[in-house]
Amino acid sequence: MKVIDFRDASCRHCYKCVRNCSVKAISVKNAQAHIITENCIHCGHCLEVCPQNAKTFSSDMGQIRTWLRNGERVVVSMAPSYLSVLDYEKPGQVVDALMRLGFSEVRETAEGAAYVTREYQKLIREGAMKNIITTCCPSVNDLIEKYYPSLTPLMAPVVSPMIAHGRLIKKIYGDSVKTVFLGPCIAKKAEAEGDERVTGAIDGILTFDELVEWLAMAGIRIRDCKERPFGNPSPEVNRLYPVSGGILKSVLAEEGMEHYRKIYVDGLNACMELFESMEQGELEGCFLEVNICEGGCIKGPASHNWNHSFVKGKIRVESQVPREVSPVQETPEVDMEKHFYDRRIKEPVPTEAELTALLRAMGKYTKEDELNCGACGYPSCRAKAEAVYRKKAEISMCLPYALAQAESMSNVILDATPNLNFVVDRELRIRECNKKAQEFLKVSREEALESYIFEYIDEEDVTQVFDTGTPVIRKKLDLKDLGIIALETVVYIEKKDCVLVILQDVSKEEKAREQRFKRKLETMEIAQQVINKQMMVAQEIAGLLGETTAETKVTLTKLRDSVLLEDEGE
Repeated sequence: MKVIDFRDASCRHCYKCVRNCSVKAISVKNAQAHIITENCIHCGHCLEVCPQNAKTFSSDMGQIRTWLRNGERVVVSMAPSYLSVLDYEKPGQVVDALMRLGFSEVRETAEGAAYVTREYQKLIREGAMKNIITTCCPSVNDLIEKYYPSLTPLMAPVVSPMIAHGRLIKKIYGDSVKTVFLGPCIAKKAEAEGDERVTGAIDGILTFDELVEWLAMAGIRIRDCKERPFGNPSPEVNRLYPVSGGILKSVLAEEGMEHYRKIYVDGLNACMELFESMEQGELEGCFLEVNICEGGCIKGPASHNWNHSFVKGKIRVESQVPREVSPVQETPEVDMEKHFYDRRIKEPVPTEAELTALLRAMGKYTKEDELNCGACGYPSCRAKAEAVYRKKAEISMCLPYALAQAESMSNVILDATPNLNFVVDRELRIRECNKKAQEFLKVSREEALESYIFEYIDEEDVTQVFDTGTPVIRKKLDLKDLGIIALETVVYIEKKDCVLVILQDVSKEEKAREQRFKRKLETMEIAQQVINKQMMVAQEIAGLLGETTAETKVTLTKLRDSVLLEDEGE
């Protein structure tokens, strides 16, 4: 089952989750991170460090609210870390708040921890185990079974307090009752619903994060609630389970528990270091309390939003918990046995040739190229190459490789342009120039970087852009000293406090334009000559037409008159 994952829309190239996942249970495909369920130990640390709040959690809150709406009897098993997490004046106010939400009973998981304490004490008295590793933390259990399976014989064959309490509640109220564990742990959901060895003890998981959200939606403020008693007798010292060393204090509260040296370790990396040492046979005769969360369960991933100091939380818990053991009472028998086994993660191993090919694809041709910077989230370039082989990572995750690719591409673009490009600082010194500029000026890059822009062009526009920040766009310059006509663009680069000067050589275009203009002038002159000649011809024709018209008029007039005279004579 997939308890946690990341939202596709929010994950963007930071790889912070990969860097912070010590077991590398995260794959990256198309720049999107995903949890690898079979590798994951559900510590939730990746979700705590995610800067984009891209986490998703398989919540049971909807199902729990449905049970309550349907009138089913739902009993809460509340982790003792509530003592440091929730905002109340008296613990009984938390009970009232939960009952206002519809829960029929609230009992402390520490009641189940008392059962676990007794089992640990039995193991210590028997002294049969070389070392005893506590099995209260489901993330620790996953870590050992998946990554240090040789240590499974040293794991206490005992269920967690949550499972013990769930089974106890079912004994008390009947199998039809719904049990809900309330706590700060994400891994508890994977344990309750994904581990066939303990199926049925807990029906739903509610985190402290979810409870606070639910109470806010319901308009319930814990401090405004009245005080109600818990449904269980006081578990006394067993409330210390969620703090560092709390299990040891509970176990040692009874006399005669000195058969083993007592050690407690918390934090994933510290646990891994411990287990590596144990695999080497460096420890013997130890009772080991281990927790994945630094500071214990009071710093669980589903309570970190408002509980920032585990020291403060530890003091708060310890100040409210008496150290004495309550008198033994008649309690129902509960099945406390759980056996652990090898669930080793078997991953493909690349050959040396395959690994070399992947390293080359990342630009790592020699040992010196393997920077092992860790930016990708893996401790070394070879580890990253192995992750790529296992399809857990992408070559592009290598930051030096990506930068080299980007710089290479930008240099190709810069050098391929036919323009003269200069980067100039406020002192007007040339800080960078492309190959075209070097070729045109007949200088090396080193020589160019020792010169100033005013040695080649008038610096007035560069100074103006520095002063105003307003760019100069495609201004025509006749650079006689360089023998070209250029379009000048000057742009201010704020982040670098420098300007980019681009000179586009348009000499050929200008020469072609002048030639076209000259041809136009010549054409216009010829056209004007033709027009003038046509006008002269027209004038000559008009003159001739004028003379012949006058003569015709005279002749026709005489002809008319003669005809009229003849008619009168008759």
